[in-house]
Amino acid sequence: MASNTRIPKAELTGLYGAMVKRMSRKMFGDVPEPVEVAWHNRKVLNFSFSLGRKAQKWDQCDENLKSFAHMAVASLVGCSFCLDLGYFMAHNEGLDETKAREVPRWRESDVFTPLERDVMEYAEAMSLTPPTVTDELSARLLDQLGAPALVELTAFIALANLYTRSNTALGIESQEFSAACDLKPLAVPSTR
Repeated sequence: MASNTRIPKAELTGLYGAMVKRMSRKMFGDVPEPVEVAWHNRKVLNFSFSLGRKAQKWDQCDENLKSFAHMAVASLVGCSFCLDLGYFMAHNEGLDETKAREVPRWRESDVFTPLERDVMEYAEAMSLTPPTVTDELSARLLDQLGAPALVELTAFIALANLYTRSNTALGIESQEFSAACDLKPLAVPSTR
């Protein structure tokens, strides 16, 4: 697949580059394009890695809910890389693949619970400009999740926006990680 990144990918060099390549290939089978593009500015790359590692340690909100939220943001923003990677990660982490593949058309799909629908609605509402989060939606989520999980979900959605918007602006698109696992294709978003 030809790269369409707006900033050319950099060659990962040196010992650190070799380590990043080795770890990336072990985790994903290839080096993700966001890593190759961000390699131009190691401080930005390291910040992104650090954020990701710290967010992985958060444990107050269900992983499926966070995965659906991230993919809902990616679908809304149009980040094919994040959607593909999200589906790949759901597969590798034992999350619900059937639901993960339906996130792009969550409003029409019948596989989601009311809580999961609220989470994806919240993710989209946070991602719009200006945000459209309502008191009613926040109250429903607070009641169902509790304060610690809702704070975590909110921060996770904010990070999803950082990643999806950065990738989209840089022209980074799907690397077909999910195809490498023989996963069924993602559902096509419905027109709204």
